[in-house]
Amino acid sequence: MDIATYREIAGRGELLDADELQAWMREQATEAQRITAEINGSFHTPEELRALVARLTGSEPGEGFCLFPPIYADFGKNLFFGKNVFVNSGCCFQDQGGIYIGDNCMIGHQVVFATLNHMLEPDRRAGMRPGAIRLGKNVWVGSHATILAGVTVGDNAVIAAGAVVSKDVPADTVVGGVPARVIKHIGGAPQNVRSF
Repeated sequence: MDIATYREIAGRGELLDADELQAWMREQATEAQRITAEINGSFHTPEELRALVARLTGSEPGEGFCLFPPIYADFGKNLFFGKNVFVNSGCCFQDQGGIYIGDNCMIGHQVVFATLNHMLEPDRRAGMRPGAIRLGKNVWVGSHATILAGVTVGDNAVIAAGAVVSKDVPADTVVGGVPARVIKHIGGAPQNVRSF
């Protein structure tokens, strides 16, 4: 297994239940734990943090990336940061399914991105189905929000603190609550948008 093959499998949303695949995922998780322990274990300059995040993800974060540790990642290699992204302390990235954070996003304290769902049937519970999370540009995610597998958040949207987002978020809206629903529209006339 290599990362490109894994990304293809996860990108198709295939069930991740093969023993060999899960063993490989555990190896990747161990590596992510090593790197996040290094990030979280002592002070680092912004340049050092950027280099550590590049090791964690396998790619350079966008220009202007800023992180306030600690950070937690289950996998690391399916996590992508655009330009001018700010990540506040305590965020959890379960990125096996893919997490794509667009330019100019702001992520509040202790936000959780969860890209895997386990199967409901007890005899298949260990199997996982991935679903990518995608944040458009200029998204603001409030503290303690949770974004679930398969969710796409439109440009300029705001996710209120503590929200649990289980469905796509339209651009230019504020969502909040459990489960999250549209609270208001940002600028312009209200649109015909269904609640969550």
